[in-house]
Amino acid sequence: MDRHQPEQYSESGFWDSVSRGFKSAGATVVRPALELYYAMETSETPMWAKTIAVGALGYLILPIDAVPDFLPGVGFGDDVVTMMAAITSLGRYVTPDVKSRAERTANETFGL
Repeated sequence: MDRHQPEQYSESGFWDSVSRGFKSAGATVVRPALELYYAMETSETPMWAKTIAVGALGYLILPIDAVPDFLPGVGFGDDVVTMMAAITSLGRYVTPDVKSRAERTANETFGL
């Protein structure tokens, strides 16, 4: 683990959650999650930005949130809004390379 990543972050936990439940959620959920993940993984991203990314990803994988994820059509809506706000906050740290890696992983792993 990178010394700049928050201690509570678990790479295996992230990938377990993504592979278990988010393929069915589709690209609207998976791509922003991967963008945050890859931006957080980059050494150029400062700790404050990594903390925002961890918070948004944590909200995504927590089983309890404002709108239950199992509700068809709206369940992941609050998660997507949270991730998009985080991506906007991270700004320049969500680079074209980060977006490309997220797109590639979404396509290769999930066929999205």
